[in-house]
Amino acid sequence: MRLDHVGYAAGPEGLQATARTLAAQLGVRTIDGGPHPRFGTRNVVLPLSDGCYIEVVEVLDHPVAEKALFGRAVRERSDAGGGWFTWAVTVDDLDAYVERLGEAAEEGVRRRPDGVELRWRQIGAPGLREDPQLPLLIEWAGPATQHPSAIALAGGTRLTGLTIAGQRDHVRAWLGLEPEFVVDRLAFTWLPDGASTGLRAVTFETSRGPVEI
Repeated sequence: MRLDHVGYAAGPEGLQATARTLAAQLGVRTIDGGPHPRFGTRNVVLPLSDGCYIEVVEVLDHPVAEKALFGRAVRERSDAGGGWFTWAVTVDDLDAYVERLGEAAEEGVRRRPDGVELRWRQIGAPGLREDPQLPLLIEWAGPATQHPSAIALAGGTRLTGLTIAGQRDHVRAWLGLEPEFVVDRLAFTWLPDGASTGLRAVTFETSRGPVEI
């Protein structure tokens, strides 16, 4: 289990401009990712070090976006001005989580502009709207060289911390973590959930020093 990526919904300026603004703050490149035909969205990837990345997403003007939980969550966050809306953890045996949590896995697919097709399975989409402090759980298909973080040099920028409004013990229990489990090289800050929960800020170590967005 490790942090796979963090999701950022595009603001009113649109997908490409939102991605360029984030990339400039972090000193990384933007890579066109392509559409998610099953979710009604498309993305731009900002690769980071340590096998992690930022996924900047916008919703498409397509009927599937109104049906897919992922597409609806992106639209709601974009309509609110854009910003962080999810974090995702990659696991080696998604079926074990499917059985324990009783949630059906979704099949994901997108084709990059260079023609490479990426496939994965995920659970956690209902939580994007119902309990957004919980991460998506993802199991990738295909070789590691196809992972979104591997498609370009990240310039040394590393994700170092997540600030989440929510309940630490609730998230740990959902993930099935043992009490003694310790996260390596990633700091979590927990804020009172108040009226809503979810990812509030992300901290990075860049060549110009720490940056919080």
